[in-house]
Amino acid sequence: MVHYRDEGRPLTTFMSTEGASEVKAPILLVHGTGASLHTWDVWVDALKKEHRVIRMDLPAFGLTGPNEQGDYSSEEYLRFLDGFVKALKVQRFHLGGNSLGGKIAWQYALEHPFNVKSLILVDPSGMGDAHNVPAVFKLARTPILSGLIKYITPRSMIAKNLKEVYHDESKVTDDLIDRYHEMTLREGNRQAFIDRAQLIEKDRSGELVNIEQPTLLIWGKEDIWTPFANASRFDKAIPNSTLKVMENTGHVPMEERPLESLKFVRQFLSAQTKSSGSRPSVLPRSLPVEQEFTEQELEALELETMEDVP
Repeated sequence: MVHYRDEGRPLTTFMSTEGASEVKAPILLVHGTGASLHTWDVWVDALKKEHRVIRMDLPAFGLTGPNEQGDYSSEEYLRFLDGFVKALKVQRFHLGGNSLGGKIAWQYALEHPFNVKSLILVDPSGMGDAHNVPAVFKLARTPILSGLIKYITPRSMIAKNLKEVYHDESKVTDDLIDRYHEMTLREGNRQAFIDRAQLIEKDRSGELVNIEQPTLLIWGKEDIWTPFANASRFDKAIPNSTLKVMENTGHVPMEERPLESLKFVRQFLSAQTKSSGSRPSVLPRSLPVEQEFTEQELEALELETMEDVP
């Protein structure tokens, strides 16, 4: 089962530079580690008035729950995302992601360039900083201490993690802690987190130079999970990128300062709409290698827009 939401106005049109009426591309948003589709709530409430907006709980998080094979590699997440968009019959879209979701987004754009119209990367991971590991990941990698996550997971642990990813701790409310805690306690999610924390993955940051889509980078200057130093590295590596730095902001700008970060997104999307009439926004150097999914594999995704009840 994949818990997702598909909202908004898929038939919103605009006039292209050639004078033709065109449909705005949908927006697909991918959350980060420990989060869920709720991380995008404020953005979606605004964006769905003019766009079709799709978001999901990734395997291992939220109400989707663990991967049946226990595979949380980047390759598996890319395969999952491709199967998800095929199941929804979405062919070309703006792709956004935060943290792990940002890493999945930029790697998906490399693998499937014709599908991605533009990228919105919010404090993305994947720069290859193996030495910069958040405390909760170190805990999950310690055989004895990992049991604290799997069997106990006190609410105070979730509060501590949120206060790390938010710069302004006053915005870490009881309701926010409760939501994250409840999602963490979903059956199988804690073991999935421990399994994912063990992974040592290939550094693909050298491939960022091959991203040809227009890319918006939003970065919280006080982020301690994906350090601000990485912002300029991403910006320099991606040829067609724009970097927006948010002062006094941590790892999740779309939660901590949603309206301010949303302003950057709206400006970026508006620019993409204005420039899309006369030429495609990306011209990949070679045809993408598409991975075929059987009807059985797509059906196995069990897409559901279920209510948010664990």
